[in-house]
Amino acid sequence: MRSKTLLLPVLLAALAIPLAAFTQSGTAPNSPATGVTSSPGSVAASAAGVQVDPQRERIGNAIAAAERGQFDAAQYADLSGHPLFPWVEYAAIARDINALPRARAEAFLKQHQGTAVAEVFRQAWLAASDRRDDPSAVLSAWSEEIKSTTLRCAWLDARHALGRVDNDWTQQTQTLWGSTGKSLPESCDPVFAALESRGELPPSLRWQRLELAADEWDGGVMRAIARGLPAAERSLAEDYAAFIDNPHPRALQWPKTDRSRRVASQGLAKLGKADPDRAESLLPQYASALNFSEADRGRVLYQVALWTVASYLPGSARRLNAVPASSYDARLHEWRVREALSRSDWPAALAAIRKMEPEQRNDSRYTYFEARLAELGGDKATAQAKYRDAARIPEFHGFLAADRIDQPYALCPATVQAEPATRANVAANPALQRAIGLHLLGRSGWAAKEWADAVAGFNDTQRQVAVQIGQANGWFDRAVFWLGKAPGELQLYDMRFPLHHDATIRREAGRNNIDPAWVAAEIRAESIFNPKARSGANAMGLMQVLPTTGEAVARRIGRGWGGASSLYDPDTNIVLGTAYLRQMLDQYGGKPYFAIAGYNAGPAPLTRWQTQRPNMDADFWIETISYKETREYVARVLAFSVIYDWRLDGDALRLSDRMHGRTNAARKPFACPSPVAARS
Repeated sequence: MRSKTLLLPVLLAALAIPLAAFTQSGTAPNSPATGVTSSPGSVAASAAGVQVDPQRERIGNAIAAAERGQFDAAQYADLSGHPLFPWVEYAAIARDINALPRARAEAFLKQHQGTAVAEVFRQAWLAASDRRDDPSAVLSAWSEEIKSTTLRCAWLDARHALGRVDNDWTQQTQTLWGSTGKSLPESCDPVFAALESRGELPPSLRWQRLELAADEWDGGVMRAIARGLPAAERSLAEDYAAFIDNPHPRALQWPKTDRSRRVASQGLAKLGKADPDRAESLLPQYASALNFSEADRGRVLYQVALWTVASYLPGSARRLNAVPASSYDARLHEWRVREALSRSDWPAALAAIRKMEPEQRNDSRYTYFEARLAELGGDKATAQAKYRDAARIPEFHGFLAADRIDQPYALCPATVQAEPATRANVAANPALQRAIGLHLLGRSGWAAKEWADAVAGFNDTQRQVAVQIGQANGWFDRAVFWLGKAPGELQLYDMRFPLHHDATIRREAGRNNIDPAWVAAEIRAESIFNPKARSGANAMGLMQVLPTTGEAVARRIGRGWGGASSLYDPDTNIVLGTAYLRQMLDQYGGKPYFAIAGYNAGPAPLTRWQTQRPNMDADFWIETISYKETREYVARVLAFSVIYDWRLDGDALRLSDRMHGRTNAARKPFACPSPVAARS
């Protein structure tokens, strides 16, 4: 019997939500009990869209009991008709899925056919059936809707085991083989071995995938592929793989073919990321020996330039200019602008912007910087025109442009237009009700499955109403992930920029003498107002405070420390997070843009950036931050602050003042330009 011990745990880990996530009780966050009563097992919605379910706590207890293996059907008999009861059943049978009788599994799939719980269980059951070497069960449960490569290989393996190999099997397996140069799951190994044994994995397909692996800079995959080549070809393939890992002089004697040039240029490009100087020095001899094309040379020079300029090393401008125009993309165009800005070479930065493709150049970011640089060069007419264009876009650089020409900030807020009947129908959708209920139980993975199932059948208006219902129940990220798919949806600012715990935000902002809109913007950027958010680095709660930071801040301000779990309490998190922002602001000279960068990247990178470009104007300094995440984070939080000023008070502190911590400066209004800006 083949060993498949790794497959099931991996899939179940992806599908299951740990017991620790069970945190919510029966009412939505900050929502009072409505007093509405319902019959056992029913779910209703209040006029505001808040889900009312008197049995939610018992359903949560039943799921938890099922996961522990302690579920007693008689104890929870009154819940058998509850909309979430199928998830109780799922929790019970998934726990013992290795010993689950096939008839029970197939009955569950049939009973709940077409629902999210059936599809979640289907994937777990397929993994278990494959692990148990039960190919007939795999074929019986298979669905073409499944996207998992691991499970698709299990299905192809099951077909082979039962002798159901035909042209379709061969074509699907060959397509899967050639779909990527990256490593494929172990479950695919027996399928590819079967393909090879049938003589349907010829050298041409191996070479095709080997070239893809070279493009991925993966010598390990290349060596694995080479082992199946004829002996006469294997040596060269293995030498190709060795070059990807560490360029060697043997490549100078390779045959002068497109494949050799592709592999050699990819190997040098990979080296260019790690050691730009060595890659640049080696390029001429390999280019000459193998007759590199412009594209081959450009592939190497691109990486040499990119990883030089990403750290603003000496020679950045020269290396950027050495990259052929045909090898430039949007990313490298951006870096050419940043490199010139970092040297305060305004003519070079302006020239770099004007070399961009129109779509990139017309983005509000580069429209603003083209105006700014034209202004520095004395071209006031161009500057004014470009500022006006940029100021129509309600984004960071659009707000900066509006400040430069003293215009109101552009904002054209919209609201969802839906008939009462539409709202009622959406609220009554069973999948949406299950999604909301699971969200309120803290079962985020299951809730997301039900949500996607519900929204898949909605039109644009219904989807917008669903987002409103989600937000009414404290599920604020639905607007971030599910709006923007139709014209005008980016203008649904009330939904895209939720405001919760605003009294606490105002209180703590006042106590720490910082802008409340900044606090709200940090929460929106960090957690989208999810009090239970937790990052991979263990940052927790609304403002994503690390436990060590939270404890230190609590000690500093004389507040009792309730342990890491206290960071999930919104009030505690805002108290400590806001005090920490004040601490960062004091530490970095009262400049919010420094504090925001430090909040995201930490003190060491911030100190390096400050040292590299002291006294640089804030807009140029932000644009030349070398970390993409931090660069975009600073701009995003500052732009969000403007929007939250509008949400809190109807007008806004000028962004140009906000960046520098001048909170007592003049405020400005918002206005919708006509016609409405195309982007938001």
